[in-house]
Amino acid sequence: MISLFRNFFQSKIGLPIFIGFLVIVALAFAASDISGSATFGGLSGDDKVAAVGDATISANDANGAINGALSRARQQNPTITMPQFVAEGGFEIELGLLIDRYALGMFAQEYGLRAGENLVNSEILQIPAFRNLTGDFDQATYQAALRRQNITDAILRKDIADGLLAQQILRPALGAARLPTAAAKHYASLVLERRRGQIGLISSFAYAPDEDPSEEVLTAFYGSNQGDFILPERRTLRFAQFGAANVTSDLTPSAEQIAARFERDAATYAAQERRAFSSFVVPTEEAAQAITDRIRSGLSLEAAAAEAGFNVSTVELRDQEQTGTATSFAVAEQLFQAERGALIDPARSALGWYVARVDEIERTPARSLDQVRDEISTLLQQEALAAELAELSSRIEEMVDTGTSLTDVAEQFGLEVTAAPGLLADGNVFGSPGQSVNPAVRPLLDTAFQMEEGNPQLAEIVPGAQFVVFDVSDITESAAPPIDEVREQAIAAWKISEGSKEARKIADTVLESVRSGSSITDAMREAGIVEQQVQDIDLTRRELLENANQRLPSSLVLLFSMAQGSSKLLEDQNSLGWFVINLDEIAVEEVADDDPLLAQTRQQITGALSGEYAAQLSTAVREHVGIERNEEAIETLRRTLAGES
Repeated sequence: MISLFRNFFQSKIGLPIFIGFLVIVALAFAASDISGSATFGGLSGDDKVAAVGDATISANDANGAINGALSRARQQNPTITMPQFVAEGGFEIELGLLIDRYALGMFAQEYGLRAGENLVNSEILQIPAFRNLTGDFDQATYQAALRRQNITDAILRKDIADGLLAQQILRPALGAARLPTAAAKHYASLVLERRRGQIGLISSFAYAPDEDPSEEVLTAFYGSNQGDFILPERRTLRFAQFGAANVTSDLTPSAEQIAARFERDAATYAAQERRAFSSFVVPTEEAAQAITDRIRSGLSLEAAAAEAGFNVSTVELRDQEQTGTATSFAVAEQLFQAERGALIDPARSALGWYVARVDEIERTPARSLDQVRDEISTLLQQEALAAELAELSSRIEEMVDTGTSLTDVAEQFGLEVTAAPGLLADGNVFGSPGQSVNPAVRPLLDTAFQMEEGNPQLAEIVPGAQFVVFDVSDITESAAPPIDEVREQAIAAWKISEGSKEARKIADTVLESVRSGSSITDAMREAGIVEQQVQDIDLTRRELLENANQRLPSSLVLLFSMAQGSSKLLEDQNSLGWFVINLDEIAVEEVADDDPLLAQTRQQITGALSGEYAAQLSTAVREHVGIERNEEAIETLRRTLAGES
């Protein structure tokens, strides 16, 4: 219910900065850097777009940050283009965040704050993109991820260090926010306020001309409004899958191979025992023995741990070697000698003295060769299949790397090529609502929309089992099409535009009458509107916010932002008409000191206050270090990214 207020207080300056620095590590990783001597419509990549104290931000730096921001935006809207991103204000926001990051880093260093190498290393270890399939940090995965993003280890480390310094500066500001009770009461009362008024719609359709425009008029209209007709980028994805079905070799293992594997893995098929246990670690042997005595006198292990201020950890089934590695050899030896439910004597480890109880015992008897023959046979076949597929994929990858076309690769290995034309970045098919790409190759789309035409690549669909070699063709860039391709849509848009102009004239007349004291209904009747569309409004903000998950009509949003007794004009978001909005009355209820709404309001608005404090601090830091923007270079870069030059 209070989320509307939270959105209201999240200013264009405050919260983007606040959020930007909280996720600075993610920003740093995603923000690709383009090195070298690139040019941007006459702007050299080394030219500065801003000076922050003694440091400069080059066009390359800004271009990399904005391209990284576009990549993040595409996670929410895969079809968004750079011109659209720039038009929606993304360019200025990201440039502001980049300047603030430099300024805060410089300010932090000036006053002795630092982000050491070990701290940066710990942040890198926590980034999921650098982990392998087991969830551990992997150097090869790390380097591959950096290559995909066109950034170096040094660039990433600097970005992370700057982000950590920014957090050290901003965190005190973010933690100090507290909304006074009087202010909280004021904003809480807004939830309870009731608004009464009317909303009338003067439809553009009612005044749209019946006749089509001349060719000259239509061409001029289309030229001025091409941005409304931009089509998303489309590509044809061609792919050929291969896997177990493409392996023709006989993979059945011989009896000798099975026997050899059984002998090699004899420990696996021997009798095994695993145990689960609960434990906690005590610093001294005397304390551990005293606690053990109390447990053996009838106190539970959990109660004894709580009484002494320790936390009990529970370990799932493990064999003795695994248990010894996790604790110590002495602890494991005692645990595997005790009965189920028994408490062991205190045993030493590197961390202290273990107080432990055996919770569960699992014993698996030894298995003979005949008992596991089929199991080993299946395992050997799987290994052989994986080896064959690895060899096959290696041969295909070698051909791809040497420039062999997808068609030639498919012909060489007897693969079937499937084409998926007209794909959008979100996987849907252009012009065919509800139709989308084969789910098996959907993960390829991100890569496919970054590839050049005719350069195939190899990818794993199912690790070690299913592969695909693919390329893209028939790339149609995002742009407004020739007018002949959208003539009917352009004519319809022109008619609505002309109707909107006439509707605006009528709406101005109605608004003038309403401001003179007439009701919207009477004013519309006087203006000669036959089919009146007038809605009486009597709503509390609480009722309005009950549907906060749905998109609220812009006319209602404006009505709840107006002053009592005022009247305003608002164009429909799709140019379908003009709203005349009149607010007669605002009734506000008093909020009691013990009303739960008061505490809820204070809690919700605290986040917005933190963002505002962070924005003010960032502004002060900018003034302290000194910021100089090269507006000419910034505008050149903006126009280049927007496709205007």
